[in-house]
Amino acid sequence: MIILAEIDLPDLAETQAVAARLAPLLRPGDILAFDGTLGAGKTEFCRAMIHALGFADDVPSPTFNLVQVYEPSPEDMTTPAIWHMDLYRLESPEEAFELGIEEAFDTAVSLIEWPAKLGPYLPEGFLTCRLEIMADQGARKLTLIGDEQWRNRLGSILS
Repeated sequence: MIILAEIDLPDLAETQAVAARLAPLLRPGDILAFDGTLGAGKTEFCRAMIHALGFADDVPSPTFNLVQVYEPSPEDMTTPAIWHMDLYRLESPEEAFELGIEEAFDTAVSLIEWPAKLGPYLPEGFLTCRLEIMADQGARKLTLIGDEQWRNRLGSILS
């Protein structure tokens, strides 16, 4: 795994803009692992990606129900299903399988907050999206970490 990019996000508008550039590159089977402290902006980034993919309804945090699933309309053949997961409250990695995450890994885009909670069950080939709170009020830094396949796919937004 290599650092692919470090992107300054001075405000929510820039966070949304970067998420909107990343969203169209996603396809079924992709796993994005969102890392960062409480309040770092993981949910906001996921929310912006989900909206950028055309899901206009409210996008609540999955903190309490652990998973929110967004299915495209039946006539939409281009937008993937999205599984937004917040695993913060898991007591053990095995609990994640009760959520049906294997289906998401195979057929949807998986946006996973607190991916370390999956332990050894986090599949290979994921993209880490690390968000850090900066000293400036509201500013964040996004670090994208992945393999060469991710570097090639993300080339257009990394330059």
